[in-house]
Amino acid sequence: MTRLGKSEARTLELLAQDLSSDATVEELLAETGARRQLDLSDLSPKEQAALIAGRTVGVLPSEGALSSAIEAARAEGRPLRVKLGIDPTSSDVHLGHTVPMIILSRFQRMGHDIVLIIGDITAKIGDPSGRSDERPPLTDDDIANNLATYRDQVSPFFDFGRAEFRRNSEWLADIRLPELIGVLSQIPVSMSLQREDFRSRLAQGHGLAMSEFIYAVVMAIDSEKIRADIELGGVDQLLNMQMGRKVMEIAGRKPQLVISMPLIEGTDGSGAKMSKSKGNYIALTATADDIFGKIMSIPDRLMVPYLKAWTEWTDAEVVAAVARIESQSLHPMDLKKVIAGEAVAAVHGLEAAMAARRHFTAQFSRRSFGDVESLPVVPAAHGNDPVAVVLTQVLEFAASTSAARRLAQQKALRLVVETSEGQKTVTLSEDDVTRPLHEAVKTALAAAGDTTGANTVYLKAGRRLAKIEGV
Repeated sequence: MTRLGKSEARTLELLAQDLSSDATVEELLAETGARRQLDLSDLSPKEQAALIAGRTVGVLPSEGALSSAIEAARAEGRPLRVKLGIDPTSSDVHLGHTVPMIILSRFQRMGHDIVLIIGDITAKIGDPSGRSDERPPLTDDDIANNLATYRDQVSPFFDFGRAEFRRNSEWLADIRLPELIGVLSQIPVSMSLQREDFRSRLAQGHGLAMSEFIYAVVMAIDSEKIRADIELGGVDQLLNMQMGRKVMEIAGRKPQLVISMPLIEGTDGSGAKMSKSKGNYIALTATADDIFGKIMSIPDRLMVPYLKAWTEWTDAEVVAAVARIESQSLHPMDLKKVIAGEAVAAVHGLEAAMAARRHFTAQFSRRSFGDVESLPVVPAAHGNDPVAVVLTQVLEFAASTSAARRLAQQKALRLVVETSEGQKTVTLSEDDVTRPLHEAVKTALAAAGDTTGANTVYLKAGRRLAKIEGV
């Protein structure tokens, strides 16, 4: 079994346990967090390609081609050269910027070479992708300052010490006009006019500088000069990266593979991508509590995209967590706390993540179940009934005794004793399912230090909750 396979097996065991437990979550975050440094070189070419492709919008020409490229490079005894172009246009770095860096880290840990192209020439042109107007060019000082900030903030997600840094001024500054014209003469204008942003601007009578028009060609020359095997970038860069394939063909080289990455939606749930201008971003310079709180504010539908974007979870682990939510054996809030912990642990470390989790719980989650309106009630008359009978016949929280047992197996069947000092939770076992309810309640009260039965007891089955009266 591979190193990742062993880690996955341990994680799946933890995901089947009580994820409202701090101890379980801490163990889970330690396991998945350690993967950010996990050696992945023992994965087969097919496994490497699947691990990369599973977090992308697409691989051009195909995932199979990526697998074949990895296999061919392995047979030749060489690593692949994976390129990411960085135009250091801002000093504000947020979680959205880390998405390609995490994939680059995986390539790096598989044994491949990472080449980071610093666009000190292209940044002066200004990437027009997705813009309705021209982007202001940057000065040399702007570029240097932004690059230093970017590298420092993204370092928790990627080992910059093992990457090759190149500035595209190394070759672009010396390109002669005949060479550039020779390339441009073989590229149809229609390739650039495929861009929706260009067509929209022209249709609206807005300006379109010639420098923007040839931006993709200039960026594509980078791929040819460094002999890239693969280029990685956001899906908004797809046409630019495809131009890299065309330019490499013109130069007589094998075209690079293209890996397009998703643009992550912001925290406000509006559908807009994460950006500072929209205020829906999570800055990497934010405090642990701020990062945790912002993740907790996202709509539930963003949990899976966020899990896939910023964690080292495998598809099997994401599927397992989603299945528990669908079976109502895991509350979405508990999973969201895990995701928030993952983000904080990556930026600030595990200890800070657990402290932020405790602080959030103390500040926002100390609501009494007594505040919940219209809870179903288990009357005292059912105290002698087995827990399974209460779940299946009285409350209809489970379809059968077997279903009740499965809840217990998943650590999702609990008695909660609510006192003036807070809540004490007792997880019920499979054996408890057949015990009389009053015996289970007595055990829970004893665990909470209540010998008089003066406190209120609730029965939780997954996300469902009921109040127990007089048992």
